[in-house]
Formats: sequence, C-alpha cells, structure tokens
Amino acid sequence: MAKRISSAEAAVLMKQGWRYLDVRSIPEFDEGHPAGAANVPLLHAQSGRMAPNPDFQRVVESNFPRDTKLVVGCKSGGRSAQASAFLEAAGYTQIVDVRGGFHGERDPMGRVAFAGWADSNLPVEKQAQPGNAYVDLEKKK
Repeated sequence: MAKRISSAEAAVLMKQGWRYLDVRSIPEFDEGHPAGAANVPLLHAQSGRMAPNPDFQRVVESNFPRDTKLVVGCKSGGRSAQASAFLEAAGYTQIVDVRGGFHGERDPMGRVAFAGWADSNLPVEKQAQPGNAYVDLEKKK
C-alpha cells in the first residue's frame, strides 16, 4: 500500500524530482492543478457520470517507466488511493499518494478536515505544461 503524504510533503518531493500524476478527469484538471502535474484520468467524466478509463494503465506505462518516482493525487484522495494501489500492482515501485488531493478532505459540514493542495496555497496552474495534458500523453505508444 502506497504511503500517504500531505500536499506540503508532495511539494517537497516534486522539488526533488518526483512527478505529480493527477488522476482526476480532464475537466477537473483543466479547472486547476498542481503546477507541473501530468494528467492521466483514472475515470472519465461522461454524460454527468464517471466511467473507468480503459487506457489508464497503457497511458501511464507509455509515459512513465516503472521506476519513476510518482506523487499520485486526485480531488480529495479516493481515486488517487485506488490508482496508487493499481500502479503498485502493475509493478511501480516508487509511489506516494497525496492525502486530501487537490481540494482536501471535508467533514460532513463541508469544512476542511485535511488540507489539500489548493488549501495549502501551493503552486496551481490552469494550463498544462507542454506534454502534460492527457491529450498529449495518450498519443505516446
């Protein structure tokens, strides 16, 4: 099981060369994401619902060797935990999961229970850096 870390810890790892893999849907990623993040959705938004991305493993494997140091994040931590477990089962050896994801964990009243990337005032961008958007990553074979 992947180690869960805070967004602040993830930011430190990224400064040390780790890659941030954002597994949220394309529209979520486009609304804002950690600066430098690559987007490979675990689920796609389709007709108001979320559907599994059948190409998730192929796209990750085509772009990131199994020894790549990956910080895996999503909206609040659920999808990234699933994606981290999936990637570890596929042979990835250096995976950490961002607890609280981009928007943080919320309590039943909607208050922040565990700060996410945005709540922690870490660098955010709306435009993917060259080669980091899913449309670019899925082309690589």
